[in-house]
Amino acid sequence: MRSPSFLSDLTSPQIMGVLNVTPDSFSDGGRFVSSGKLLLDDALKEAEAMVAAGASIIDVGGESTRPGAAKVTQEEEMARVLPVVEALASRIDAVISVDTSTPALMRAAVDVGAGLLNDVRALSKPGALEVAAAASVPVCLMHMQGQPSTMQAQPHYDDVVAEVRAYLLERAQAAIAAGVKKENIILDPGFGFGKTDEHNVKLLQSLPSLCTTGYPVLAGLSRKSMIGRLLGREPQDRLAGSLALALIAAQNGAKIIRVHDVAETHDVLSLLTTIQKL
Repeated sequence: MRSPSFLSDLTSPQIMGVLNVTPDSFSDGGRFVSSGKLLLDDALKEAEAMVAAGASIIDVGGESTRPGAAKVTQEEEMARVLPVVEALASRIDAVISVDTSTPALMRAAVDVGAGLLNDVRALSKPGALEVAAAASVPVCLMHMQGQPSTMQAQPHYDDVVAEVRAYLLERAQAAIAAGVKKENIILDPGFGFGKTDEHNVKLLQSLPSLCTTGYPVLAGLSRKSMIGRLLGREPQDRLAGSLALALIAAQNGAKIIRVHDVAETHDVLSLLTTIQKL
């Protein structure tokens, strides 16, 4: 397990590999859960392969947040995620991130080896801020308009860039007030979470303005539905689109790129880093 102090050295973009232990995530749901049973060995092999391919962070999620996703109980989420985190802690040289909004899971995951808390609800659930502060590990605060079940119904902003930026800075201040160290905070504009394609494009174009806040920025665009709408591709056929958006995000200042296709993204970012240094 790699130390979460990785945030102190983000001279080149880091890759966060997605490991969804859910039956219903939009792209890879069901790969590691079958008939309600966690396929632990398969999940661990996938994580190890992503690390070997260049991921420095593995993001383990037990709750699907795709539009219209079914709710999952706290007990179900913990049963999916904790065995994976605990097993990975002794097997991989990477930061283990937990993609959750559930305070009880945050606490338990850190206890068994998680080094990053990745919350699509920006620590807004009761008790989440306090747990994150006590955990003393990095946290990623994401913007989402509404809830997963309804967020894509009719997303509206007067100024999406200004509103997302203001919200994330407000949540960062709330986290700091609760005791989270400023240097442990990451911001995520939440591409696809309560945004139209136009909103997503504006956020991507204006990513440098979020990167000037003093906080590292995470971008998660991999296989998103906007790629499907713009290119007419199903999730399994969105590699080219995902790589293009990952490159743009990195060029615009994102320091962590959350992806499904680690090896291909690693090649793209390695070339970008090499060319920028020449």
